[in-house]
Amino acid sequence: MPAEPHLTLDDVRAAAARLAGVAHRTPVVTSRTLNARVGAEVFIKCENFQRVGAFKFRGAYNAVAQLPADQLAKGVAAFSSGNHAQAVALAARELGTTAVILMPEDAPRSKMEATLGYGAEVVTYDRYTEERGALGEGLAKDRGLVLIPPYDHLDVIAGQGTAALELFEETGELDALVVPVGGGGLIAGSAVAAKSLHPAVRVIGVEPEAGDDTKRSLESGERVTIPVPRTIADGQMLPSPGEITFALNQRLVDAIALVSDEEIVDAMRFAFERLRIVLEPSGATPLAALLSGRVENLPPRVGVIASGGNIDTRRFAELTAG
Repeated sequence: MPAEPHLTLDDVRAAAARLAGVAHRTPVVTSRTLNARVGAEVFIKCENFQRVGAFKFRGAYNAVAQLPADQLAKGVAAFSSGNHAQAVALAARELGTTAVILMPEDAPRSKMEATLGYGAEVVTYDRYTEERGALGEGLAKDRGLVLIPPYDHLDVIAGQGTAALELFEETGELDALVVPVGGGGLIAGSAVAAKSLHPAVRVIGVEPEAGDDTKRSLESGERVTIPVPRTIADGQMLPSPGEITFALNQRLVDAIALVSDEEIVDAMRFAFERLRIVLEPSGATPLAALLSGRVENLPPRVGVIASGGNIDTRRFAELTAG
């Protein structure tokens, strides 16, 4: 049995120091209307205001910034449906290197265009018939690049945990932390920070109903693979959790809630109309879980990480109209 990955609050704090003055310290918003609706005091960490429009910049920059000079000079590679793609592209530009990004051919056009806009080269693949991990590793090897995976990497996970670290610094102790789950990097890093600071906090992940690979994996005690889910939450269209992230989440995550695409859209609409913020579907899943009552026994003080807001106006209007 492989040793459990080692990640500590000190690693997250070191990442925060690296990100200081580079990443945005995103705002925390509250809403009396939301509090009344869900019966708790809710604090929303708005990572939709992060650079590249999502939390992913934290982990990407933290990982790329630690590369030795000889590796940095060779350039980096990544695979991503969009937000990690943009994050690695921008991190590479900020640190004076180049990036080649493998993206699904049906990735949101706005995310692909933004990745290109940050100076990266984009190579596409079919996410339903091709395995991106193997393709990404092959691409990096063929070109002599350093692969920065989207979640299964300790430096990436530590960087993502800085979002929760900032949240707790602003709010103080919370009873629960609700986090979207894709590959598991954000919730793993967040859980390390949360449980280290306040061991009694409940860490609750949220997945779309069609993409419940982490919930199934935690229930079975081992990583489970499902068909690539079809959901509006493109950042959560993954067949299985990461190896490192699963090991951390198996120890630190208390529960996984599931939400429907309809509930996600309702949460996007609520965020826009009541909070005046734009969330992409994946970024809205924790809010959806609260609004739909999917989190059982909601405690008095709850933190939420709204992970991103990368959605173009046409798609946003298409989803939320009506």
